[in-house]
Amino acid sequence: MTHHPDKVAAGLDRFLDEAIALRRDLHVHPELGYSEHRTSQIVADKLSSWGYEVATGIGGTGVVGTLQNGKGAKRLGIRADMDALPITETSGLSYASGTPGQMHACGHDGHTAILLNSARYLADTRDFTGTLNLIFQPAEEGGAGARRMIKDGLFERFPCDAVFGLHNWPGVATGQFGFIAGPAMASVDKVTIRIVGKGGHGARPQETVDPVVASASLIMALQSIVARNIDPLDAAVITVGTIHAGIAPNVIPDSVELELTIRTFRAEVREKIKQRITNLAKAQAESYGATAEIDYPRGYPVLVNHPGETQFARQVAITHFGEERVESNFRPISASEDFAFMLEELPGSYLFIGNGDSAPLHSPRYDFNDEIIAPASRYWVKLAEEYLAKNPS
Repeated sequence: MTHHPDKVAAGLDRFLDEAIALRRDLHVHPELGYSEHRTSQIVADKLSSWGYEVATGIGGTGVVGTLQNGKGAKRLGIRADMDALPITETSGLSYASGTPGQMHACGHDGHTAILLNSARYLADTRDFTGTLNLIFQPAEEGGAGARRMIKDGLFERFPCDAVFGLHNWPGVATGQFGFIAGPAMASVDKVTIRIVGKGGHGARPQETVDPVVASASLIMALQSIVARNIDPLDAAVITVGTIHAGIAPNVIPDSVELELTIRTFRAEVREKIKQRITNLAKAQAESYGATAEIDYPRGYPVLVNHPGETQFARQVAITHFGEERVESNFRPISASEDFAFMLEELPGSYLFIGNGDSAPLHSPRYDFNDEIIAPASRYWVKLAEEYLAKNPS
C-alpha cells in the first residue's frame, strides 16, 4: 500500500525549515541536566506564542505546555527530553557545539525540535477534542529528570490517561519506526564495591591481607551470576568497568575499589542480582580474610511498554506511514531510559525512529538526522489526533 503525503505533512512542511534551524540552534547551545535554562526558555516562549498554557520550573527546568480543545474528557501526554551530555564534540559540523566539553550526543535537540514542531501544527489546526499535555523534561542523562518532575507533581497538576515518548535510533533506516511491547529497555544500577584488606610490602605478603587477590577472585565469581543464577531466557548484564588499586608494584594496597554496571529486563531479576552480588562480595572477601563494603544505589528501572498503548502507537504508524515503515522485529535494548519512571505511573509506550547510518549515541561524532523531523512530527500529530479523536471510530 502506498501512502501519499496528506494535509498534515503539507501543513508541517511550512514549518520544516524553522524546525531544522531550531534543532541546529539547540545543537550549538547544549545544556547539561538541570541547567537547560536557555532551552526551556525557548520551549516556553514558543509554546506560549502558539496559545499553550505554559508551566515552567517543574522538576527544576521542566516545561509543560497544555492545550485544551472541545469538550473531550481524554488527556494525552507526550514527552521530549532536552539535556545534553558532558562530551567534547568532534563532528566537524558547521553547527557543532559552541560549549567546550558539552554536546547533544543523544539527539535530545532533535526530540525537542520534533515535539515543538508538532505542537505548533496542533495549535494551528486543533483537530482534536480533549487535553494535550506536552512535557519537556530535563536531565534524562543520569539525572532522573522524569522522576523529579513526577515528584514535583507532574501528573497531579497535568493528569494524563496515557503518556508517550520517542527516541532516535542510529543504525536503523532513516524514518523507520520501532515498537516493543513489554520490557523494552533495561534497568541500570551502578554498584561500587570496596574490598578492604591490610596493606604492606609486596615482598612480605604473609603479613598482609591482599585485597587485589580477593577482588580478582570476586571479579571471576561475578561472572557466574548470569550464567548460573539467572534463567537462561532472562537477559542480564554484569560489567566490571573500573578497578582502582595500588600505587607501586612492590606495595600491597589496603583496599581495591570496583565499579560495576548492572542491566536487567525484569524487576525480579534486578532484585536477585542485587542479592547475589551482595552475598558474593562479602563471601569472597571473607574467604581471603578481607571485608567488602558495598554501595548499591538504584538507577533507572526497566522500561516496560504497556501492550494496549504500544499496539495503538504501532497502528498509528501503520495507518499513516504504511506497514513497510514499521520494523518487523525491533528487539529490546540494553541501554536505559528514565521515561521508565513515567511508565511506572501511567499507561503508555516509548517508541523509536531510525536515525540512519549515523555515529552511535553518545559518540563525539554523533549528529541527529534532520530528515526525521518531518516524519516524527507528523507521527506525533497523528497520534494526538487519533488518541483525542473528535469522532472515535
